[in-house]
Amino acid sequence: MTREPGHDLYLDLRGLACPLPVLKTRKALQALADGRRVLVEATDPLAAIDIPHFVEQAGHRLISAETTGTVFRCIVEKV
Repeated sequence: MTREPGHDLYLDLRGLACPLPVLKTRKALQALADGRRVLVEATDPLAAIDIPHFVEQAGHRLISAETTGTVFRCIVEKV
């Protein structure tokens, strides 16, 4: 795990298949305090759909989301 500006936790979920990226993102957010952010990187094509959907349904904030090549990268803030 690394710490870069803009987030408090880094999740490298590259190589994991659905539903693991969403499940691991949910678990990480549960461990964080409100207002903290997690940077997620995943290569499962469904992660670009599933993670933002989970974030919206759970009431968290999607700060940014982008796909570059095969990597989906987003920052989620726990609310």
